[in-house]
Amino acid sequence: MPVDSFKYLPGSIAAYYRNLAVPKMDPIPWTPLRKPLRETRFALGTTAGIYVEGAEPPFDQEGERQNPMWGDPTFRRIPRDVRPEQVGASHLHLNNRDIQADLNIVLPVQRFVELEEEGAIGALAPTSYSFMGFQMDSREWREKYAPEVAGLMKDEAVDAVLLTPA
Repeated sequence: MPVDSFKYLPGSIAAYYRNLAVPKMDPIPWTPLRKPLRETRFALGTTAGIYVEGAEPPFDQEGERQNPMWGDPTFRRIPRDVRPEQVGASHLHLNNRDIQADLNIVLPVQRFVELEEEGAIGALAPTSYSFMGFQMDSREWREKYAPEVAGLMKDEAVDAVLLTPA
């Protein structure tokens, strides 16, 4: 089944994105896992633009509506004990109702807690992270926010990250 990543955007903005040339970023960084999964501490990341209501603000959709070349480069922290009803979704390119119906489709926190309980993974870190996908100019994200999140993950002794792209 084909996925239309632009389905929920206004037609003019969707057409703009569909016709935009996206530069290829090489090489793709890859680091082999150095320990068995049952000893690995994971963090989760998603580009679905989710946030914990009342803890941090939603992502800036209005800025993107006004300037389709801009996307909110900031991030949101999602604690491992978050309840699905605490999570809000603010992404112009996704059906946010699907996310709110089952958080695990974009951030499988509950599934990873189950894997931890079964001993299949070492642990799920205390914090997962959410970003806004579909950023056309990601320089600020690459230079400021990505290193900040990497540092936070390092502080929590994260070995690996599962990123769920939206």
